[in-house]
Amino acid sequence: MPTTNSGYGIGQKGVLCTEETPINPVSTYGRTKMEAERIILDRGNSISLRLATVFGASPRMRLDLLVNDFTYRAVKDRFVVVFEGHFKRNYIHIRDVARAFVHAIDNFDSMKDNAYNVGLSDANLSKLELCAAIKKEVPSFVYVEAPIGEDPDKRDYIVSNEKIERAGFRPMHGLTGGIRELVKGYHMITNSRFGNV
Repeated sequence: MPTTNSGYGIGQKGVLCTEETPINPVSTYGRTKMEAERIILDRGNSISLRLATVFGASPRMRLDLLVNDFTYRAVKDRFVVVFEGHFKRNYIHIRDVARAFVHAIDNFDSMKDNAYNVGLSDANLSKLELCAAIKKEVPSFVYVEAPIGEDPDKRDYIVSNEKIERAGFRPMHGLTGGIRELVKGYHMITNSRFGNV
């Protein structure tokens, strides 16, 4: 079952959230996903994959996802205003999400009845660190942190992906390669009508 690591909500500074960390969702989305996970795992014979914030090019682009959104703004607008830039999240490429599901299916007997965080262990980044990574690929990108205002999405946590790594899964698509892929894609297509396709 695909769930989310959004259930961690607001974590402790410098402390990695593991699958044993108490959940602390700050949105209806996070609460309902965690409730669904509890029901599925309580019933048994299932696996929950707690996905990090997904990024990457796809046939139906989601520009509401942070890496996709900020990279789009870097390419098309050349700037972004960041609220609460110190908030951290973990990230995962969409192709690695698909690979994680195949891995869970192939290793079902040894992985079942557990939740697993699925993300890039080297990509627990703040929004400002993400902007800096994008700027390396789009040098004209300008980002500023707003001194006032706030992000309605209060998630702020860092995540350990060690459990799924011990189960034999390792992501193959890093953040830098994903940003380069998005930059190339955004130069190839222009979407002026819909913001989530």
